[in-house]
Amino acid sequence: MPNINYITDLSSDALTPYRITSEVQLMRYYEPGAGLFIAESPKVIRRALGAGYEPQSLLINKKYITGQAADIVERVGNVPIYAADEDTLCTLTGFKLTQGVLCAMRRRQTPAPAQLLQGASRVAVLEDIMNQTNVGAIFRSAAALGIDAVLLTKACSDPLYRRSVRVSMGTVFQVPWGYMDEPAPEYVGFLQAQGFKTAAMALRYDTVSIDDPRVRGEQRLAIILGTEGEGLKKQTISSSDYTIKIPMAHGVDSLNVAAASAVAFWELGNSMHNSQFTIDVSAHADESDFAQL
Repeated sequence: MPNINYITDLSSDALTPYRITSEVQLMRYYEPGAGLFIAESPKVIRRALGAGYEPQSLLINKKYITGQAADIVERVGNVPIYAADEDTLCTLTGFKLTQGVLCAMRRRQTPAPAQLLQGASRVAVLEDIMNQTNVGAIFRSAAALGIDAVLLTKACSDPLYRRSVRVSMGTVFQVPWGYMDEPAPEYVGFLQAQGFKTAAMALRYDTVSIDDPRVRGEQRLAIILGTEGEGLKKQTISSSDYTIKIPMAHGVDSLNVAAASAVAFWELGNSMHNSQFTIDVSAHADESDFAQL
């Protein structure tokens, strides 16, 4: 029997996670333990549940309890479900719930970088990328185009921030990821010590084309993407095995980092290499999840 609670008091402590607008506050909600993140929309919530993330509560437009989120209501079991009409939810959260449902979920510890690299042949490395939309879009491309794992420097925006999760369409729950201990450019040496050739994407004249057969032929490759504007650090580029660039037309010098990542993953990802490394999808989602996307 669903644990449905109709909202009568917007100041209730139980609703605090939905009133918080600071992602950092949510991240530290159970400090020193793992904090919270908010999954938004039925599609994203289904993927998070399929990936094994633990729901703490659900906030839902009451008309969706037996509507588009009925399966989610059933899946969360006895977790508290807080329901109200659209206007009440908008007052509580400060914005309109365009798809009628939010879920407060418990964060969990991310794998160590060395663990993520075991058995992987293609990984993406994000250096100091702060824009949440770009982080989410890169994860979506990584999931779609054969990237085994994503590694981030600690200056990157958190992939579980709400905008990143939403833009990724929940693929942040399907691609293994974690933060590296080493800052730039020291992490390049770590990747090389793990058996990876490193390919830095940068606007330089001493580059090779992204479709260079030497790069495509590497058995284990780390594709390094830099922050918006400044790009990769010079020391990162000089430490890498390759500096690669996407050929451009009409005098355009570069693409947005999210668009560039999609091109790079298409050209260099596992979809192009028939890698033997596979993500255990059964641990992340089941057929019913994808059927409802």
